[in-house]
Amino acid sequence: MSPALTDVRGILVGHATDAEGGTGCTVVLAPEAGMPCVAFVRGRATGTRELDACRAESLAGRVDAIVLAGGSAYGLAAADGVVRWLESRGRGFAVGAGVVPIVPAAVVFDLLPCGRFDARPSAPMGTAACDAATMDVAEGSVGAGTGATVGKALGAARTMKGGIGTWSATAGAVVVAALVVVNAFGDVTDAEGRVIAGARDGAGGFAGTAAYLGRGGVPFGAVSAATPQTTLAVVATNAALDRVALGGVARAAGDGLARRVVPVGTPFDGDVVFACSAGTEPATGLQIEQLAREATEIAVERAVRLARGRDGVPGLAD
Repeated sequence: MSPALTDVRGILVGHATDAEGGTGCTVVLAPEAGMPCVAFVRGRATGTRELDACRAESLAGRVDAIVLAGGSAYGLAAADGVVRWLESRGRGFAVGAGVVPIVPAAVVFDLLPCGRFDARPSAPMGTAACDAATMDVAEGSVGAGTGATVGKALGAARTMKGGIGTWSATAGAVVVAALVVVNAFGDVTDAEGRVIAGARDGAGGFAGTAAYLGRGGVPFGAVSAATPQTTLAVVATNAALDRVALGGVARAAGDGLARRVVPVGTPFDGDVVFACSAGTEPATGLQIEQLAREATEIAVERAVRLARGRDGVPGLAD
């Protein structure tokens, strides 16, 4: 298997994919005891649930799962199925008579241009993703990355397929891994800064979203056509970090996004990064931050390189 988020022991990942509808959801299952988690919101068009549970001062102190889904705000329903799946197994925050699973969720807008507008992840899909959770993480056009696209500056006709990617970085016994759903307004670049997937110029090349906007180009080709976009990331480590340190890791992973998604965190993007600790290895926050940047960058690139085209939108995996 390729390096993946599940290289952090105890974490499992499951997808539920509606290939015909062009959407899906992805569930990151924490170890049974849960894991501390902090969220960093970089975008300005978010769709989220239970994000307050990821604040450093929250009562619960840890999460039981994280849901990433398509379907825009409709897709948050997938978290209901995850909550019920966890409750049936006695996993959650103990409240005397039972448990309340802590399941933050974030969504991407994939209602256009791939698939059907009325296809949205549901509670049963959330349950199915939990049932499917394993250490083997499929990438590309699956789960929450099924209907993802990138490079929206010139409108839907000039986009390319995004997807979901994962990677891990290690230093001795320390592991830091990332899982990223790339459905960005901006372009995706390689390590040298060259655009590899983004807004196409119609002549076999790329328009260069940042330069286009800098010249005063109109987003989406027409203001009335503006729609939300989003890149979502889950970063986890087997290092023992408290939630204050995890806040720095989440921001560092956001820096990794900024090095590969250009521009990132625009008014149209709902970018969110979750940073989690699921281990006891000794390490400094600064070390984990650097490894988080590295893993996030490579996960972003894999998300588009492994994405298959559909509905007239080309993908690099074709």
